[in-house]
Amino acid sequence: MAGHSKWAGIKHKKAIVDAQRGKLFSKVIRELTAAARLGGGDAAANPRLRLAVQKAREANLPKDTLEKAIKRGTGDLPGVSYEEMVMEGYGPGGVAILVELLTDNKNRTSAAIRSLFVRHEANVAGAGSVSWLFQKRGVITLNPRGRTEEQLMDLALEAGADDFKMEADQATVLTSPGAFESVKQALQRAGLSWESADLAMVPSSTVRVDDPAKAKALLTLLDALEDQEDSQHVYANFDMPDALLAEHAQSA
Repeated sequence: MAGHSKWAGIKHKKAIVDAQRGKLFSKVIRELTAAARLGGGDAAANPRLRLAVQKAREANLPKDTLEKAIKRGTGDLPGVSYEEMVMEGYGPGGVAILVELLTDNKNRTSAAIRSLFVRHEANVAGAGSVSWLFQKRGVITLNPRGRTEEQLMDLALEAGADDFKMEADQATVLTSPGAFESVKQALQRAGLSWESADLAMVPSSTVRVDDPAKAKALLTLLDALEDQEDSQHVYANFDMPDALLAEHAQSA
């Protein structure tokens, strides 16, 4: 999962830059509206909305805009209704790709995603072809900040985490969706702050991509899918050398 974890970290840092440019606002607003529509406007009783509010604050979304997005979801204000959809496919190197979207026009969005796959020499797959390779998990990344791997692992597992991985200067804590919030709070009480914390689709196995040309083609496709206006999350089950990831991140 090494390359996949590094990619997740790069995406998070890119999202911060995008947020500063206002590019993230549309995705955040859609998620707030969808979360409120599905689970109500009370963040305390709606875990998905609570996470969406957290992401909105990280993106510095204005409070008034945040509140209006929630009210559109609950029906207190008029607005566009977004539907969830998932598209699956295979990218360069045989890598499985899962794209989660929120859209007001499924036909338009489906055509746009298919076009991106074709343009980048990838293939759209049928429902269920790829999704079985992924499981929803809580994923929390931390900077060790002077803690040893053993100390961090003990803290994470005692807090209720399922798994813990340490790679260079980054620690990754994996939880069940139900334990996600409680583990976050326990780590915070222990004086640790996370670099990113999300509910994500984590691959159960990975495909190694060592060829520079295939790696570039795959990462270019994933960037295009991330940037598509209706796209909320993009997941892929690849692993690749850190050098190839770093090279792509620098050229992006």
